[in-house]
Amino acid sequence: MSFIAEKFSEILPSQTLAITAAAKKMRDEGDDIASFGAGEPDLDTPQFIKDAAIEALLEGKTKYTPATGIPELKEAIQAKLLVDNELEYEVSQISVNCGAKHSCFNAILACCDPEDEVIIPAPYWTSYPEMVRLANAEPYIIETKKETRWKLQPEEFEEAISGRTRMLILNSPNNPTGSVYSQEELAALVEVAASEDVIILSDEIYEKLIYNNKKHVSTASINEAAKNLTITINGFSKVYAMTGWRLGYTAAPDEIARAISTIQSHTTSNPTSFAQYGALAALHGDQSIIHDMVEEYDMRRQYMMNRLQQINNVEVIEPEGAFYFLVDTTKIGLSSMNLTEKLLSRFQVAAVPGIAFGYDHSIRLSYATSLDIIKKGLDRFEEFCLAH
Repeated sequence: MSFIAEKFSEILPSQTLAITAAAKKMRDEGDDIASFGAGEPDLDTPQFIKDAAIEALLEGKTKYTPATGIPELKEAIQAKLLVDNELEYEVSQISVNCGAKHSCFNAILACCDPEDEVIIPAPYWTSYPEMVRLANAEPYIIETKKETRWKLQPEEFEEAISGRTRMLILNSPNNPTGSVYSQEELAALVEVAASEDVIILSDEIYEKLIYNNKKHVSTASINEAAKNLTITINGFSKVYAMTGWRLGYTAAPDEIARAISTIQSHTTSNPTSFAQYGALAALHGDQSIIHDMVEEYDMRRQYMMNRLQQINNVEVIEPEGAFYFLVDTTKIGLSSMNLTEKLLSRFQVAAVPGIAFGYDHSIRLSYATSLDIIKKGLDRFEEFCLAH
């Protein structure tokens, strides 16, 4: 007899975290690992943000806060959404959560009943299908195409909708592909969603990490129908290099916002009190740090693009956002798990297998690491590809 809930038989551990842990173990044992695995900035949290959290600690701000966050932070998020995203929300519609991953899970849990279907375009962030399963709903995967830059087309969306469809998950800029949806592309998807009353979970955690003069557009800003259907997800991990602080947030229609608040009040309660004051400082502080970060990532992105285009047996589409390349390895002829295992054990290069993102003939390479590591890792990856 198993004491584990039956639903966990279908839940897979995060391949991203597994690869990162394996690479760290090898590095601790003395191996010279070039890791492209981590989905977190290699840059440190800005000092003024750390100082604000330290000050909050020293002032004794270590007690419970309201479950959905301190009012000052929610007001700052409200102002940010208005200025940056052209979205007007009441403070009561905003919830601060324990990371954007937690924000996504709260939103799915709030909206989905058992046997509801959630449409997820592939390649997708590895946790989306597992979150849906944990909520006892069912992921419905749509395989997108390289020819459309891995972006869901409205006709594909419409064809996938059934009487059980509850939600569509959109991620722009996208992890792992780096694709960015335009206003016109989002409007076409919103039109389909509105015609069928399908909720849109819009994960916008990489909104500031965008290149080639592209513009981020929030799904909820398309029109009033979009706003009434959309749960906007964002956070502090990527753009402020605050991954370990675990702070994300949702902005949602009233009914959904109340459900998210109730869920959080019975699960985690409030996000860490003093971390919230760091986030408050992040929103109120000098935003030029973001420009500097994006410039650094763009330099790495362009270097990697030039190198990868010259490597035999792989194909890449230029990412326009986030900090990843999805490298098509179809011509190598190995499963992504087999490929990444050989790459790590024989060439000391850590990458995430594409199977984790719903596209097995690929690997994901992150450029949220130093240029020296990128150069070393790509030299080794090129050697690997020549051998296959």
